[in-house]
Amino acid sequence: MEALAARLSQLDAQGEGAIRVVMFYDTLMRRRVDLPALARASAGLAECVTGIRLHGTGQVIRFSPDGTAAAAPAPPASTTAPITLDEEEIGTVWLERTGPPGALDLDELLLERLALAGAAVVERYGPARTTMADPALVELAISADSDEAARARALRLLGFAADLPVQVVAVRSQLPLDRIGGLLCPARPVKAAPLADVGVILAATMDRARIPAGVRAGLGAAARPDRSWREARTALRFTSPREPVIRYADLGALALLAEIPRDTARDNADVAAIARIAGSPADLETLDTYCAAGSLRRAADLLHLHHSSVARRLEQIGKALGIDLTEPTGLTRAGLALTAWRLLDG
Repeated sequence: MEALAARLSQLDAQGEGAIRVVMFYDTLMRRRVDLPALARASAGLAECVTGIRLHGTGQVIRFSPDGTAAAAPAPPASTTAPITLDEEEIGTVWLERTGPPGALDLDELLLERLALAGAAVVERYGPARTTMADPALVELAISADSDEAARARALRLLGFAADLPVQVVAVRSQLPLDRIGGLLCPARPVKAAPLADVGVILAATMDRARIPAGVRAGLGAAARPDRSWREARTALRFTSPREPVIRYADLGALALLAEIPRDTARDNADVAAIARIAGSPADLETLDTYCAAGSLRRAADLLHLHHSSVARRLEQIGKALGIDLTEPTGLTRAGLALTAWRLLDG
């Protein structure tokens, strides 16, 4: 009986503590505090260093229980929780408790309420740090028809500072755009929106190595978002299964092929010949690999085939195209024709 009474007493204490935590954050929200005030108050309640980080800006806020900014570097967090807004993780909250869990073991509840409050603060004081953005606002920022004042206002509403360069990525993928944007630019402002059949990502910086597999992406190079968008769309047209991510800056003179009218490209004899063999994916892969490798043995290594098998296949492809693929000129013709044919569907 004494043990049962002790357990019931503990449950009562836990329930009282939980109510105290909920009321504490309800009061903070009524007072419309900002993120630093929220972190400071939470550190006092938790009696340990408390932190808030926003993924979109990289902003980190840490306060000690005495109300002063916590010293760096930060030790590993003892407990963490995500901040979510519109079903997207936009940040993290954590406790840096060096001893045992807090009184009444309410750390998880405290972080849950802190995360909810943090999301409300971000939404209130915006612009919202979610990756997904209003497509109309994104289109205004990247359109060549927008005047500079309208473009600047759109970028400001999207959360980009006036002096911050904005680059654009055009993507095609089955993955959610917010996931791609978060990977591409994890610590700086990034916004994404679908426009027709192409996804648009605006970012202050971009790391192409972080683009996940299976994503086709063209990366613009210009600092102006309207020019960067035009470049990104062009680069996207040049992507292929072998090269799914392309920077416009790496295209060089090849970008000129995108300016050729479609009817002109379609009527070209070499492009028409590529179209005739397009029904054989194996032939297209062999030709593409050979054009990229520049040598028979290197192509065989990439295709994981014996070089004699690749040689026979290339001989048949060359006859179908009417091009001698063993000659440098023939290799150049085939490569340009293959690229021009792909651009017809780009």
